[in-house]
Amino acid sequence: MVDILNRAAVKVLIVEDGEDQRFLLQRYFELAGCEVTATESAEAAMVAFADELPDVAMIDLILPGMNGWELSELIRKRAPHCVVVISSVLDVGSYPDSHAKLMKPVTRAHVQDVLETFVPGWAA
Repeated sequence: MVDILNRAAVKVLIVEDGEDQRFLLQRYFELAGCEVTATESAEAAMVAFADELPDVAMIDLILPGMNGWELSELIRKRAPHCVVVISSVLDVGSYPDSHAKLMKPVTRAHVQDVLETFVPGWAA
């Protein structure tokens, strides 16, 4: 879980190769008051992730290059505090270990539920 009581915004990393879905997720998190970095690949996410660790990582499983399974494992090792959320069209049973598992389409209510559940101090 993330402690945000001493910070202004929750930092969110979105890794989604679908442009429409990436934009939608970014908008949902921004409307929730989060600071968002959105990338289309795991490799681009790792470049963004190198500078500042996110509080929440929303990861699609099917990505070009490195897939979401590999990326989620890497994030969990490098940033154990980071809340990992998997979103995919695949069967939930095939998702890697994560804090939350969301079947697409992801709604604004799903995003708010993740924040309420895993980010103490966050309020809609």
